[in-house]
Amino acid sequence: MADPIRHRVDEMWPLTSVWVTGQQSSPVQRRGRYVPESTQHPARMLPAIARHAIIAYTEPGDMVLDPMCGIGTTLVEAMHLGRDATGVEIEQRWCDLARANIALAASQGAPGRAAVLCGDATSIGQVVPAALRGRYALLLTSPPYGPTVHGHVRPGPDGVQKSANRYSDHRHEGNLAHRDLRGLVDGFAQILAGSFSLLRPGGHVVVTARPWRTRGELVDLPAAVVAAGVQAGLQPVERCVALLAALRDGRFVARPSFFQLQQVRKAIARGVPLHLISHEDVLILRRPTDTSPPNQRGRATARPATAGSLSPGAARAGTNGDTPPARHILDTPSGDGGEVA
Repeated sequence: MADPIRHRVDEMWPLTSVWVTGQQSSPVQRRGRYVPESTQHPARMLPAIARHAIIAYTEPGDMVLDPMCGIGTTLVEAMHLGRDATGVEIEQRWCDLARANIALAASQGAPGRAAVLCGDATSIGQVVPAALRGRYALLLTSPPYGPTVHGHVRPGPDGVQKSANRYSDHRHEGNLAHRDLRGLVDGFAQILAGSFSLLRPGGHVVVTARPWRTRGELVDLPAAVVAAGVQAGLQPVERCVALLAALRDGRFVARPSFFQLQQVRKAIARGVPLHLISHEDVLILRRPTDTSPPNQRGRATARPATAGSLSPGAARAGTNGDTPPARHILDTPSGDGGEVA
């Protein structure tokens, strides 16, 4: 039986390499679907991005994994789409919020089931039960961009006040948000390598990421993510764009934060040609159908997939599977106040 939700999405926005996921703002997408406290997390994936990825790369009844699930966006959207999901989260406060969001989804009649495991995803093979190895059709997640992000702003007597803009303190040493870029990429590579055996052969990995600028240099996190995936034995198959802006009558309607506007205006005043962020890079990789361990397959998995080997999702996306060479900066620490690319 055809998935009615997939059918409706295909009618509205055909699955292409550009995902039209910003038609509604983040608050509107979450309203009534997530508990109000969810806004306290400093970095949340847009529900529409999670929904699009789940529809494109899974079928009803499949299992979805998010190794850095935060407040459980991936889990909630999977449940509403009739998939089962597992999330891993290192911070107890976000585990509690994710469970609250799962409970809300269940109370609203979501047909899927989900569970949150509190633990360090860099050791995900020890956190997720061995009985679930080879069961997941999709790993969907997004790495952090540092310990502090835009959060919420509110004008006050002493100027603009920021809130909900930081992860926890350094008590969580495994939290990738507290690592420099090299540590972030190394930790993410550990997560992908540990998740390899959890994916079923042919299962997909979808990662959203974006580049940023720090001290005037571009940090190409998306390219670093692809390199980490190849190192883990995964095959790159697509590189898409998920819009954060709305499309209205052929024009972009940007949804920048206060600090994005501020940073871009300051950069333009200095002569740096920056623009507002309007999209996230979406990096899609796949576990090869060859079930032998990565270290026994030689270097074959390090080559980008050709057009003839694309997944059904890639065929719909109309991409050729080529992945540009990595050009990321790995020795520039990411810190507060980095400019947006």
